[in-house]
Amino acid sequence: MQLTGAAPARPDCDARKIRSYARRGTRLTAEQQQAWDAYADRWIIPEAALMTPGFRLPQVFERAAPLIVEIGFGYGEPLAAMAASRPDANLVGFEVWRPGVAACLAAIATAAVSNLRLATLDAAWCFEHVIAPQSIAELWTFFPDPWPKSRHHKRRLVDARFAELAASRLLPGGRWRLATDWAQYADQIQTILDAEPTLSGGVTERWADRPLTRFERRGIKAGRRVADFTYTRRPA
Repeated sequence: MQLTGAAPARPDCDARKIRSYARRGTRLTAEQQQAWDAYADRWIIPEAALMTPGFRLPQVFERAAPLIVEIGFGYGEPLAAMAASRPDANLVGFEVWRPGVAACLAAIATAAVSNLRLATLDAAWCFEHVIAPQSIAELWTFFPDPWPKSRHHKRRLVDARFAELAASRLLPGGRWRLATDWAQYADQIQTILDAEPTLSGGVTERWADRPLTRFERRGIKAGRRVADFTYTRRPA
């Protein structure tokens, strides 16, 4: 499939009114702009392609391989490092923060990986409209925005509706790995995912393959305990 050029937007693209993110500043540093100019066309999946009916993520790779998806990769250095450690998998990272995407492009170039692509549309919308059921081998959600104020809790990514949707996109036996340093959000995650009938799992030890991120360091420095979770999609 051609991945460039314009495509008519799906009429339901903006149907998710309450989003789990806020679009922060979009200004790039000189280094980030250089990375964007050099690599965006190569490693970012065009939004027009994502909004084309019938498009599926495996189409951006030149091979068939297990699909791993990360939601909210921040600056992207850990994602690029994990892509390098998983050469037999295809990885797609979702992030709407443009400086983070640009930083990830630079990290991909430094790591010299060819199995990672980036997407800049709302991940929840893409899970509903782009990602096929039972197509993901692993889903990673590390340190999602905790939206700590009570009036903002409705914006948290991990709610019952998204848990059901995400679980449906996992292959039987596929894993959903999560981490957060906000205790109340950790309680919410466990309550919601424990209640999802197609998943089994719970609190786990810190996943050794997950690099320490600047967000995790910040939380530890502030005295917050990091909670890790692993849930597995039950057999169909």
